[in-house]
Amino acid sequence: MRGAWSFASVLLIFLLALFSLTCGYYSFTFIFRQSEIIPSYLTFIAQSFVSIVIFFLGFKIYLNLQWHFTHKTRKFDLSRSEILSGAVEAMNKIASGDFNVFVTTSELDPFNEVADNINRMARELGSLEKLRQDFISDVSHEIQSPLTSISGFASLLKKGNLNQSQISHYATIIEAESKRLSKLSENLLRLSNLESENHYLDLKQYPIDKQIENILLMLEPQWSAKNITLDVSLERTIICGDEDLLSQVLINLLHNAIKFTPENGSIGVKLSSNKNITECKISDTGIGISQQDQPRIFERFYKADKSRDRSLGGNGLGLSIVKKIIDLHGGKISLMSEIGKGTEFTILLPK
Repeated sequence: MRGAWSFASVLLIFLLALFSLTCGYYSFTFIFRQSEIIPSYLTFIAQSFVSIVIFFLGFKIYLNLQWHFTHKTRKFDLSRSEILSGAVEAMNKIASGDFNVFVTTSELDPFNEVADNINRMARELGSLEKLRQDFISDVSHEIQSPLTSISGFASLLKKGNLNQSQISHYATIIEAESKRLSKLSENLLRLSNLESENHYLDLKQYPIDKQIENILLMLEPQWSAKNITLDVSLERTIICGDEDLLSQVLINLLHNAIKFTPENGSIGVKLSSNKNITECKISDTGIGISQQDQPRIFERFYKADKSRDRSLGGNGLGLSIVKKIIDLHGGKISLMSEIGKGTEFTILLPK
């Protein structure tokens, strides 16, 4: 590059000198013709002087332009080096698990898009890492509570000096907490399986109205014990779906409706369909969900009222599983709720 660049410089200087001499000669020739002055040796000196002035002015302009472009190129190379070195350093940090990185960007730099993508990747990976940490924290918390109860009441049983009523009471608590642990483990495995790339739906056509009737009959001991009134309207509907998974959705939503509806309340189940969509609404006159909690109600382990849910045996995974199953079917689930007036879940499934 240096040899080619030097040859170009010499050529430009030669052409500049030739241009200067030509300008000096023809300018004076034009003046003499107009004024009819006879050229002399002084004329030659003046002509040479003009040519030299033109040459040096042109050469000065050339040097200024060359310095400007060289300086700009060096500045760009420095900028490019800074961005690339920053990108490499950021990638090394990301590879080691540190997502708190940022590559300085410049809108005029061609590598700006690379820097922007690295910054976006770092933000998204950081968000995923936070979700992972929160998930581990939530699981640990959910496991720790029943384990503490089991350990404490087992210690009391081990000490002895208890009457039969106390033994029976402590044993019942240990059994209930063990079932709670088992349910948590079952839900975690189910959610993991649903999110697996290898999970496939067992699709078939079946009457979902009959499925809802059977589930309501299965849950009769629960809603009849609270003297809950059912308002059921089921349109004859055939859908194509995974019957077992959709059964989990319906059982979960109806179980929650029964659990959070007070005695002498009511639960509504309405099923309707058109050519493309099946709609199922499950409503209750329960305690309701606040506006601030509704956007997060389908998140894992999220509980609108942790103390209330714990007393009723929830672990915050049921609605996450429901949402995932509906998503796998290409459907949508939404809710409308108001504190003290109840909740209504709406499921939309493609036929």
